[in-house]
Amino acid sequence: MLKKTLIGLMAASAATLTLGAPASAAGEVAWGLTSQVEPGGQVSAETRAAVGSGCSPASPVTSKGFAAPLQWTEGGNWGRAGGHTTAIRTPGKYTATFKCSDGRVATGTFTILGTPPPSTSAKPKPTTTKPKPPATSKPAKPTKPQVAVKPAGAPQTGDGSLS
Repeated sequence: MLKKTLIGLMAASAATLTLGAPASAAGEVAWGLTSQVEPGGQVSAETRAAVGSGCSPASPVTSKGFAAPLQWTEGGNWGRAGGHTTAIRTPGKYTATFKCSDGRVATGTFTILGTPPPSTSAKPKPTTTKPKPPATSKPAKPTKPQVAVKPAGAPQTGDGSLS
């Protein structure tokens, strides 16, 4: 039983390594980008040139979802480069890109939360409802005023005794 478990683990490890290899071989850049942000919130990005498939940025990160391009203003160990910018206020899913010094292009996506505005390409449907004719209601009957009745005396109203 132990032998079968070990063989299964070794096969799973080999499959994991095989599946992981094509991504780095394809030239993808490993970098981090804020995945979700509130409208007008801060978007952050980071890459590490000396780790895995990171790169040294050769251009700022640009996106239609940014109020201004993300400038690489922070540095650090392992060739770290990082920066921040502000998201626009229109909700939706956006793509961000930058060029590496080795010629690769890094691409990532992020989402500005909220309900996106309706598409401007869709034409609003015209309303086809007909106006309602004026309501013809019968005039209300005048109400007769209630006449107050005054009792004449004890015999008509009762004197309270039990006869």
